[in-house]
Amino acid sequence: MEPPQDDNCSRHHEQPAPFQSPPSTCAKCGGPTCFPTPPPSATPSYIPIRFPAVNLPTLPTNTKEVIMRTPVPQAEKVEPITLPHQFTAPSKKIRSQEDITRFHSSPSFRNFLGFVVSLSESIKSRKLSHPCHMSPTVETLVSILQKLVDYVDEIPPAPQTARYGNVSYRVWHERMSAEAESFMLGFLPPHLHDSTVELVPYFTDSFGNASRIDYGTGHETNFAAWLYCLARLGVVGEEDYQALVSRVFVKYLELMRKLQLTYCLEPAGSHGVWGLDDYHFLPYIFGSSQLIEHKYMKPKSIHNEDILENFSSEYLYLSCIVFVKKVKKGLFAEHSPMLDDISGVPNWNKVNSGLLKMYKVEVLEKVPIMQHFLFGSIIKWYAASL
Repeated sequence: MEPPQDDNCSRHHEQPAPFQSPPSTCAKCGGPTCFPTPPPSATPSYIPIRFPAVNLPTLPTNTKEVIMRTPVPQAEKVEPITLPHQFTAPSKKIRSQEDITRFHSSPSFRNFLGFVVSLSESIKSRKLSHPCHMSPTVETLVSILQKLVDYVDEIPPAPQTARYGNVSYRVWHERMSAEAESFMLGFLPPHLHDSTVELVPYFTDSFGNASRIDYGTGHETNFAAWLYCLARLGVVGEEDYQALVSRVFVKYLELMRKLQLTYCLEPAGSHGVWGLDDYHFLPYIFGSSQLIEHKYMKPKSIHNEDILENFSSEYLYLSCIVFVKKVKKGLFAEHSPMLDDISGVPNWNKVNSGLLKMYKVEVLEKVPIMQHFLFGSIIKWYAASL
């Protein structure tokens, strides 16, 4: 039924009243059975868990909130390159936060981060001494890193009074760089020898910067990128992932700690006491994965000196805590407040997922770190496909 027309012209410009359904009445008592919805409050006393699309939440204003809202990165199968392949010398591409956003939206980034997650999952609930597949290539990678460890013994630090930056590190770095290509040719099949033009830069950038004599999570990411390139080339497969962590990465960590202590490498891009670690991030990710579902050791167990003494050789996370306590003096909660806070998390699964999100935000999204990252034909700059 249409509403009656009003002859008053002045009312033609008024907004019609909103349509309201007629109230229902109870058949027994005649009372109303429904009431109109009350208007929304201007100051609601609660915030809904899921915001409606018309009322999107404001962007997070601090790093902690960004990390909390970041989805947990997921493992992804490495996409092999198609042969024959034209390899190119990698170069730097990232100069701004817009470049970071562009890279993060690319398949290259998702596949690389998925590879890191796959490495983490390969060592889940396993000790470092757990039996694993050791291919000839993995054995060669370990022997290369051992040679670099031996070079440190052959090149003693120069006498100096500066706290950081022993100049003898440049001698070590020059020797490593000079032999890098021969290292690659030692395990690459003949049809992949041309790939050294891309592999060598990632490898040489994995051990710090010779001019600044520093080392940080960006260099560590280059080492992960080097392993990712080997996976894309098919030199290592998924069956090698556990060994890449428990044998290759552990040897790499041994080398880097020796370089840090011998040549006093300055932390590159360190957050000071508010950072996770002055030099490393990945061993915390891999180490927390090792401890998932452990019957006795919880995140708070890092404060138990007996546990650290007896199990640090088997678990990367505990090994990192021991090293931090060795090089830093004072109360643990004062010089490493973030690690102290993480010890209050109820289980290792949450620690691992939180660290993966933190790695994405604090390392892979930071321009000062990623501006040195290299892009070639294996790890492509922003592209529609791998």
